Amino acid sequence: MLPAVALIGRPNVGKSTLFNRLTGTRDALVADFPGLTRDRLYGFSRSGYSPFIVIDTGGLTGDRDDISRLMDKQVDLAVAEADVVAMLVDGQSGLTTGDQYVADRVRRAGKQVILVVNKAERRPPEEVAAEFYELGLDDPSVISASRGDGTDELVARIVAALPSPDEEDAPDNIPDGLKIAVVGRPNVGKSTLVNRLVGEERVLAADMAGTTRDSIYVSFSAEGRDYVLVDTAGIRRRAKVHETIEKFSVVKALQAIDDADAVIMLLDARQGISEQDVSLIGLVLERGRALAVGINKWDGLRGHDRGTIHSDLERRLPFLDFADMHFVSALHGSDIRPLLTSARKAAEAARKDLPTARLNEVLSDAVMAHPPPVVRGRRVKLTYAHQGGQRPPVIVLHGNQTDRLPVSYRRYLINAFRKAFRLRGTPVRLQLKTGSNPFAGRRNKLTPRQQRKRDRLKSFTKKNK
Repeated sequence: MLPAVALIGRPNVGKSTLFNRLTGTRDALVADFPGLTRDRLYGFSRSGYSPFIVIDTGGLTGDRDDISRLMDKQVDLAVAEADVVAMLVDGQSGLTTGDQYVADRVRRAGKQVILVVNKAERRPPEEVAAEFYELGLDDPSVISASRGDGTDELVARIVAALPSPDEEDAPDNIPDGLKIAVVGRPNVGKSTLVNRLVGEERVLAADMAGTTRDSIYVSFSAEGRDYVLVDTAGIRRRAKVHETIEKFSVVKALQAIDDADAVIMLLDARQGISEQDVSLIGLVLERGRALAVGINKWDGLRGHDRGTIHSDLERRLPFLDFADMHFVSALHGSDIRPLLTSARKAAEAARKDLPTARLNEVLSDAVMAHPPPVVRGRRVKLTYAHQGGQRPPVIVLHGNQTDRLPVSYRRYLINAFRKAFRLRGTPVRLQLKTGSNPFAGRRNKLTPRQQRKRDRLKSFTKKNK
């Protein structure tokens, strides 16, 4: 299970900037204005080290107004979810009473704390860190989140502090089978879907939000295959996560996504597609998980309402054209088996082996049909392709100026590979490398049939000179 790291501190110390740096995104609002982040924000680290979940939080002020108390509660929940807490301070402003207030709170939480001195641009680290030893939180890590200075060393320190896999709290006795996580907002029908697929009441289902408090692993067999369905706690809007019993819901759902072979994303046809749905789908794709989408509670909707949902899907989720979508009723069992089948096929596609010779045939055909664009007076040249990973499939492309290949052309190539290898339901990632072909001279660039054809052509040309 992926561990979690919470970023805390008083307002405007750079927590959101560091969050964006660690996750490689721009999800957190960043501006020189205190209090921009009020709810918790979640993301996955993108460092070269072991991955972990990153939680961005609002600034702790110690004020007693309603907004400050709600923000304090959000920080408490983030700290409770986290395995390690990174407390940020401002190296330009120096030590403040606000920093001392935060340090006192985090000490009471009993979590391992790493003190991070941010905004240390162009100053000796020892000089910047000196006054913060007064907080009594061990040696500080001195960084500049905006420039990236010291962040690699900080990540290495965070990873070293995280629990090893055998130390983490993980579900016991998880059965064997294809793991499929069922995720979505609260009360969307996840537990009802799991019960219908299994054929019995294995998990609690009720018409109230937040019934499932943890991730529940349910094994069953269908059509000769073994499955493990993971019923996750509903991921609701962070501002509404306030019950103490729900404090681990989001991290555990994200851990289930990371551990799954495929994800069934369940949407509520009667409530429409929310920002939370789009955000959650983004996290699923960020982890490269195979995906099938179920639009639940489809029964009973009138033609006009169904048309509205179809329009919303096209408008809000155009990037999901590779995933199967099923209009289902978990309550009545309508079309739920095809949804499970799509999830299984997506998981199989994510682990598919892509032969090198066939990859290069597809690349050659795609380039011939639509050549890469000319950039700075030179045409981008793509010379070789091979598989670089699975779950999701990674295709490594070699050539020149590959870093200048437009996003639109990358999408074109992904679609060509997807169609050729039937990679339905899984993200496909391109890894672009500029330079000479590392496989040049190897005969396995061509299939045996292609090699024989090439040898005959050489022999014919030589005889007829």
